Amino acid sequence: MIAIADEQQAQHLMRFFKTAPGDYGHGDMFLGIKVPVTRSVIARCKSLSISDVGQLLASQWHEVRLCGLLVLVAQFQALTTKRYLNDATAIAQRDALVDFYISHANSANNWDLVDLSVYKILGEWLLLPSQLSPDEKLSIVDRLAGSDNLWEQRMSIVCTMAPLKHGDPSFTLRYALWHLHHTHDLMHKAVGWLLREMGKRVDMNLLRDFLHDHAHHMPRTMLRYAIERMSEDERKLWMTK
Repeated sequence: MIAIADEQQAQHLMRFFKTAPGDYGHGDMFLGIKVPVTRSVIARCKSLSISDVGQLLASQWHEVRLCGLLVLVAQFQALTTKRYLNDATAIAQRDALVDFYISHANSANNWDLVDLSVYKILGEWLLLPSQLSPDEKLSIVDRLAGSDNLWEQRMSIVCTMAPLKHGDPSFTLRYALWHLHHTHDLMHKAVGWLLREMGKRVDMNLLRDFLHDHAHHMPRTMLRYAIERMSEDERKLWMTK
C-alpha cells in the first residue's frame, strides 16, 4: 500500500476528512489510496492472521487501518453463510472477531472507517447465533453508545443498519433516541441517516411516529437527513416543527 501511495490524492483526502488542527480528523495521515484500490488489496489478503490484522489497525496510515477493518469484514462474512450459521466453532469465531473489532475500535477514528465496517460486523452479529445472550449483546452496544469517544458513539447507531436491512427497527429506535441530543454534527447526520433508512426499509409511518414525538427538539441537520425521502410538502411541514 505504501508503494502505491499518491501524494496529490493524499492532500485531497486530508482536506476531505478534516485533518486540520481543531477538526474531527486532526492528525490523521493518508497515503492517497482510493477505496476501490484498497479493496483490490484486500482480495489478496483475506486470510491474514488476527495478529497481522492487528498490525494493520495500529498503522499511522488511514488507508492501512481501513484495509485491516475490511479484512475483518471479509473474515466475519465468511462465517455467516448458511453452512456456518449455527456451527458451534463458527459461532465462537464470530464472537471472537466482534470482540477483537470492539477492542480495536479506536483504530476506526473517522466516519468512513466506522461506516464501512461496523454494520457488516457488529450489526450483523446482533442478529446471529452467539455464545452471548441478546441482553449481553445489547449491553456491548450500550457501552459504545455511552462512550465519550465520538467514533464509538457513531458505531452504536450505524451498526443498526444491518438489523434494518432485516426488517428490525428496534436497535435504530433505541440509539436514535439515545443520541437525540448529541452535540456533534457527525452524529446528527448519522442518526438522521438511520432514521431515514428506517422509513425506507421498514415503515415510513414508524418514522413519522418518531418525528411526531421528537421533531420539535431534534437538531435541524438530523431532521433534514431523516425526512429526505419524503415529499417536498411533507418535508416543509416537519421543518416547521
